[in-house]
Amino acid sequence: MKIFYSRIIPFKGYKAVNLFGILFVRKGCTLSQRDINHEQIHTAQMKELWYVGFYVWYVLEWLYRLCKKGNAYRNISFEREAYSNQNDMYYLYMRRNKFAWIKYL
Repeated sequence: MKIFYSRIIPFKGYKAVNLFGILFVRKGCTLSQRDINHEQIHTAQMKELWYVGFYVWYVLEWLYRLCKKGNAYRNISFEREAYSNQNDMYYLYMRRNKFAWIKYL
């Protein structure tokens, strides 16, 4: 995963955004290994759904979750998998099965 620091992407108020496996980090922000691991999990999810499928599913699930109780963003299956495993630095390489995000639906 390539990491680029920018003043434009992401918008002010955001630390980083992963676009098609490229991590854009707001200039002046620092990333922890946990942050990088979180974003690498998203990159693996993107690859499984051929990138575009990931974004389509992400938006549709977010819209669905807006109608439900709780935080729509935090309850998206992709985010639930990434947040649940961001502290496990071996998760991606030793423990994660393909399409693991499905069990977080």
